[in-house]
Amino acid sequence: MSLLDRHAGFVAALRGAGVPVSPVEGLDAVRAMAVIDLADRESLRAAYAGTLVKSPAHRPAFDTLFDLWFPPVIGPGGPGGTGAEAAAPDAGPGVQTAARRFDPELTALRDRLAELLLAGDDVGLRGLARTAVTRYGRAPAAPGRQSWFSYGVLRALSPETLMARLLREVLAGQERGGMAERVARQTLTDRIAGFEEMIAADVRRRIAEESGIERIARATVRPPLEQLDFLRVTRADLAALRRAVYPLARRLATRLAARQRHGRRGRLDFRRTMRSSLSTGGVPVVTRHRPPRPHRLELVVICDISDSVASFAHFTLLLTFALREQFTKVRAFAFIDTLDEITRFFTPGTDVVDAMTRLTREANVTRLSGRTNYGRAIDVFAERYAADALTPKTSLLVLGDARSNYGPLATRTLTGIVDKVRHAYWLNPEPRGDWDSADSAASTYGAIMPMYECRNVAQLTEFIQTIG
Repeated sequence: MSLLDRHAGFVAALRGAGVPVSPVEGLDAVRAMAVIDLADRESLRAAYAGTLVKSPAHRPAFDTLFDLWFPPVIGPGGPGGTGAEAAAPDAGPGVQTAARRFDPELTALRDRLAELLLAGDDVGLRGLARTAVTRYGRAPAAPGRQSWFSYGVLRALSPETLMARLLREVLAGQERGGMAERVARQTLTDRIAGFEEMIAADVRRRIAEESGIERIARATVRPPLEQLDFLRVTRADLAALRRAVYPLARRLATRLAARQRHGRRGRLDFRRTMRSSLSTGGVPVVTRHRPPRPHRLELVVICDISDSVASFAHFTLLLTFALREQFTKVRAFAFIDTLDEITRFFTPGTDVVDAMTRLTREANVTRLSGRTNYGRAIDVFAERYAADALTPKTSLLVLGDARSNYGPLATRTLTGIVDKVRHAYWLNPEPRGDWDSADSAASTYGAIMPMYECRNVAQLTEFIQTIG
């Protein structure tokens, strides 16, 4: 594959992974290659990163794809790596385990790994990772087929079991349990994690050589956080998502406050109006108004937390928690087939994880079937809470997929609710193309209050800009 083909494929893979790369930026990267040493792989990485990556959130995807399209080596790559070695682990698991226990080569590799981890030698660790993958990374993938896996390499080397030995080396003669040990443990943990990523990168490289770069790129590279679908977030994504939601909650509060300020003028100031009319012969061409009285921003959030939007429910609760700290008055409600107020779980100072745990255990959001029922939830809200929760100063935010299992929709009740508030918005986590399919009532509810597709942080940001 020529350098031009690799460049074009790499840029296309970045776009496919959600990293925005314009044609001009692609040309900038080509121009940068003219002033660097193309034989220096890290200079090439820096040139591409400097011209194509605009956000730190995009860097992990960039590095993964760069290693696939511009690998450090081709083929086995490690010293001593041969086809015979790669085939050695084909014996049964019990035979492998027993053999490895007395394998002098494995003992030498672990000793070398300990030395490199102590020295922090990244170049040596990469070479050792390639050697280890060649020796222990082959495993059956299907009858008659083999592929590369990280698991066998990590099981053989077990780098985490070297920690006690490494700490003895680092802390020789020093007191245990103090700051020195904590610093050393964290440093060694980071180096071990880096070595494990080197193994994973070499495994991806080998699979790409056998199966095609495009295929492995699609399977291994996740979209950046701002484009990660709320319906597919994992528990590990929640911490990063929480950090992204807080500044957006502040912007949402600011936008809603601005709309309220711009949409309301104070009472007529008769005296100032008459005084200014003297310049126009006593005709009040321009009226003067008193500044509007400041009032507390009020927000009501109603969110669907049913199983069909379980991952989105985590996001909605994160957003509710963040909004609780931005508005002076927030009331939050959750529902499945009935509705309950959950404001009590989001008091100031409460940890968001604890709040979610208590909510799932104590909130009364299911009544009979446990199947989503928007109509009943809307009726319960109107009957029990609307009178004191809704005012002309209130902004209403509904979060859910508008799928009510073919049950009643309570559209007339929702219309009455919307008429009582200043602003009303509905955020739907489903792709717009799926709206109105099967039991979706998206268009029916969208005719009552504006409905926005909100599947990721990028679309939430777009929604906040739209209402400004």
